[in-house]
Amino acid sequence: MKHQIFATFRTAMAVFLLSATAIPAFATPKHAIAMYGEPALPPDFVSLPYANPDAPAGGRIVFGESGSFDSLNPFILKGRAPWGQTGLTTETLLGRSYDEPFTLYGLLAESVDTDDARTYVEFTLRPEAQFSDGSPVTAEDVLWSFQTLGTVGHPRYLNSWTKIASAEITGPRSVKFTFNTPDRELPLIMGLRPVLKKSQWEGKDFTESTLEAPIGSGPYTIGKFETGRFISFVKNPNWWGRDLAFNKGRHNLDEVRYDYFGDDGVVFEAFKAGEITSYRETNAAKWDQQYNFPAVQSGEIVKSEIPHSRPSGIDGFVMNTRRPQFADWRVRQAMILAFNFEQINTTVTGGTAPRIQSYFSNSVLGMEPGAPASGRELELLQPFAADLLPGVIEGYALPVADGATNRKNIRAAKKLLEEAGWTADSAGVLKNAKGKTFTFDILLNNGAAEVITIANMYIEALKPLGITATLTTIDSAQMTERTNAYDFDMTHMIRNMSLSPGNEQNFYWGAAGVTEPGSRNLMGMNVPAAQAMIDTLLNAKSQEDFIAATHALDRILTAGRYVVPFWYEKFSRLAHVKGLKYPSNLPIYGDWPGFQPDVWWFQQ
Repeated sequence: MKHQIFATFRTAMAVFLLSATAIPAFATPKHAIAMYGEPALPPDFVSLPYANPDAPAGGRIVFGESGSFDSLNPFILKGRAPWGQTGLTTETLLGRSYDEPFTLYGLLAESVDTDDARTYVEFTLRPEAQFSDGSPVTAEDVLWSFQTLGTVGHPRYLNSWTKIASAEITGPRSVKFTFNTPDRELPLIMGLRPVLKKSQWEGKDFTESTLEAPIGSGPYTIGKFETGRFISFVKNPNWWGRDLAFNKGRHNLDEVRYDYFGDDGVVFEAFKAGEITSYRETNAAKWDQQYNFPAVQSGEIVKSEIPHSRPSGIDGFVMNTRRPQFADWRVRQAMILAFNFEQINTTVTGGTAPRIQSYFSNSVLGMEPGAPASGRELELLQPFAADLLPGVIEGYALPVADGATNRKNIRAAKKLLEEAGWTADSAGVLKNAKGKTFTFDILLNNGAAEVITIANMYIEALKPLGITATLTTIDSAQMTERTNAYDFDMTHMIRNMSLSPGNEQNFYWGAAGVTEPGSRNLMGMNVPAAQAMIDTLLNAKSQEDFIAATHALDRILTAGRYVVPFWYEKFSRLAHVKGLKYPSNLPIYGDWPGFQPDVWWFQQ
């Protein structure tokens, strides 16, 4: 199976790279749109290649989550909505194929139209598209949804909406968006915006958290729930989209339920006790050593490993550069040097997990660690050379510890701290010229047992430098509130990356996120070169420019020393009851966030 997925990935990327220089004009509306080249599937495709169109319907899956939820509106900044709600209950105009780097096929929309320069996009709705209450999805609903999300919705929707010059209804089932900014990804981004029912919100404040769920057109509706305890999503027997080719073999289960627990350890115990039916394991050592309980031995629980070909992304402790102690890159490098990855990795995972080397590592989009920039990559970076941090152009690689004491790296860290104005006093306490001690707090979710373990080991490793770090754990609702307001010194950050980076990069690293609440720019970076690389990859018409710009962005992010990186996995580990099945033909993305339960089914 592993060689199959990588062969599929190579084929898809070959098509992507070879076709990137020839982007045809769309003379007529089409069934799909690709970021580069042509969609892989023809208009008369039967199903997505990684779905099983013959999968039986029925059954249920029960997930366990640590934390809680207090809102059923996942489209605003306030409150914390349940995981999975958007994908299960709400649909978009177009749907993504996870077997192609970035191709969208008609979902609520039967067709999509744009020009060669992608200055506009026009969608025509399917006449049969309906909300869960039986009312039709209209062009007016689309227009209202996009405008509402783009103006008063979550900040993640704002950037794209500011690039809309005009939005208009052009026919009984058609809506057109014209752009004011060159951005070749915008037609696809518009296709992925959720569509809500306008009339539901008349006389109501969309910006307030609520336990009234938005009415969507998706395969599931919200059934029973208790805030903070559980929520059940039940299959809509009258779901309008069940016979679409795009949906064949998808959304097979009758019920998807999430039960909430205090922390990850309790979730695992609930799985062992049979209270939940699937568990995602992120710890390699635990996977090898703690899955010998009776249900596994009897075969009632199956261990599945799902390979993937997506970038590693970034996972680690992020430093908030809005805080003065982390504003200097030399301090941030010292923090990375003090993190004894080799020892911590051995303790937590058994030493089996490879370290994240850069944000796009494990893919063709990743920079080469330690190697200097060259060719088109260097050409893109050169105009910003005077302002770039050391290592961006010359090459940067993460340090390697020289044993349990990490002496070499600790010495290097002390030198950098001294250069940045921090020296240890006679008692070994690190202070700056004003006598201020170097202290900071690591803010974590109280359910994140593994990350808490890592944090405690890291706190001990910082003591030889004279740094006092503390650990604060809070519940998930407080964590959302504080990270949205950037009210932390250091915290845990995960950013998953795709093979088609685009507008989300602005939301992750854009300058607006330095002060505007609710972005994903937790580190508070404001780097013009990074913005230029994002703009270049968004408007690239050749594979050379696209890959070079992503490599350059990867360099800027990694050499920015904003995150103390952990490790990544080249496959996902899912333990589940034996009745839960998944297709043997895996896409290039492998286990993407919705893979389970999207294409899974239950069979006795």
